[in-house]
Amino acid sequence: MNKLAIVVGLLALASQGASTAQEAAGRGSAAPKVVLIIGDGMDQHQITIARDYIAGYDGRLTLDTLSVRSSVQIQTVAEENPSMPEYVADSANTATSMATGIVTSAGRIATTAGTDLDVPTIMDTAAAAGFGTGIVTTSSVTDATPASFVAHVSYRLCESPRAMAGSCPADLAANGGKGSIAEQIAASRIDIVLGGGERYFAQAAEGGEKSVRDLAAAKGFRVIGTAAELASLKPGGKVLGLFAPGTMPVQWRGAGGAQAQRVQHDENGRVVLPEPFACEPDPAYGATPPLTAMARAAFAQLDGRPFVLMIESASIDKQSHVRRPCGQIGELKQLDDTLKLVLEYAAAHPETLVLVTADHSQAAQLVPETSWLAGMNAASPGYFARIRTPEGAIMGVNYATNDSELQEDHTGADVPLLASGPGANEIPATVRQTDIFHIMLRHLGLEAPSTSP
Repeated sequence: MNKLAIVVGLLALASQGASTAQEAAGRGSAAPKVVLIIGDGMDQHQITIARDYIAGYDGRLTLDTLSVRSSVQIQTVAEENPSMPEYVADSANTATSMATGIVTSAGRIATTAGTDLDVPTIMDTAAAAGFGTGIVTTSSVTDATPASFVAHVSYRLCESPRAMAGSCPADLAANGGKGSIAEQIAASRIDIVLGGGERYFAQAAEGGEKSVRDLAAAKGFRVIGTAAELASLKPGGKVLGLFAPGTMPVQWRGAGGAQAQRVQHDENGRVVLPEPFACEPDPAYGATPPLTAMARAAFAQLDGRPFVLMIESASIDKQSHVRRPCGQIGELKQLDDTLKLVLEYAAAHPETLVLVTADHSQAAQLVPETSWLAGMNAASPGYFARIRTPEGAIMGVNYATNDSELQEDHTGADVPLLASGPGANEIPATVRQTDIFHIMLRHLGLEAPSTSP
C-alpha cells in the first residue's frame, strides 16, 4: 500500500503540532476536547422506536435535549470509478469520512478509492500534536467504525493476521503494508481502546509466534479483559480493553428470544400477524461492562489534557441487520445513557464539544402494527415485529430491504447530527459527513494534514 499520504500529512504537522500541544497544555483544563458519539445505523426511525419504548409516547431521551440539530448527507463513491456516486453506504466508508474528511468506497478503512492511499485520521493528527486519543465501542475494536479512526487498510474484514493473505495481500507487512487492523491497533499511539474483539488479538502476528496481544503489551498497552479490571483501572499509560471474543453482547432481547417474523396467511388467505412481545434483559449479557463504564474509564484516562474520544454504540445496526428490535432498542438506550454521562462531563469541562451522529441509516421502520389496509388483507412485507410497550400499546416495526433470510441491507437516508458545546451553534442545518472531520479539527485548533502523495 502507498504510504506517502500519511507520511506527508504527519510531516506537515510536525512544525505546528508541538506548539499546538504546548499551548493547549498551558491552558490546563481549558484545553479543547471533542467527544464524537456514533450510533451505528441510528437514523430517525431507530431513535423514534427506542424513544417510544424507553421513554414512552410523551417521553424524551437525553438525545432530545440537544438543541443543535443538523442533517447529515452520507456520500459514497464507486471503487472502480471514484467519480461515480453510490447512494447507500457501509460503516467503513462512512466512518472514514468522519475520521479523515474524504469520501471513499464501501469497505475501505481510511484509504482512498481506486488509488489505495492511506489518509491521516483525526486520531493520527491529534496524537502527532500531543493530544490524548481514545476509542470506545460495543463492537470488536477491529470493526469498521473504530478501525477507520486508527487503522489504514483496503478492506474492512482484514481484522486479524489470518484474514490478510486472502483479502488484503498488499497490506501485509511483508509487502510494505501496515498489517491487519488488530496489528495496527497494537502498534498505534492511541491512549485507550475499549470494546470487544479478543479473538483477533489472540492470533499470532504476521511473521512470528507472538500474539497480537503480546505485541500490544510490548508497545506499552496494559491489556485487560474483565469488568472488574476496568473498574479498578488507574489513570496513566496506554490501555487496551477486550471484553468479548467479537461484538459485545447486547443488554436486551425479545422475550424468550422473540424477533421479527414474516407475516403469515391462513387457509382462506387472511392475514395472521405475529404475536406481540415485550423486551427483557438478555441473559448473554452477563458481566459485560456497559458503554457508560467504558466511557467513564476513557474520561479518567484522558482527563486534564486536550483529547478526541470516539464512542460507538454498534449494535443498533447489528441487531437491525438480523431483525431483533429489542436488541437495537437496548443498544440505543446504552448510547442515550452514555450521552448523559458525556454531557455531565462536558458541564464540568465547558471546553468540550459533544457531537452525536450516525454512520448511515438502517432497515427498521416504525409502521402501523395492523395495516390501515387490513380489510384488503394487506400486511407489512418482509419481516415484522409487534412489540408490546411498557405503556401497554403495540408498536409495529418492519424490516423489508430484501427477500433474503440472512439479514437486512442499509438504507440511504440522511442521518442526524446533534451537538452541544463551543461552536455547536455554528453548525449548519445540513452538512456532509466529511464536514464532521473539519468541525472536530477546528475545535481542537488543528490543521488538516495533506493527503497528496
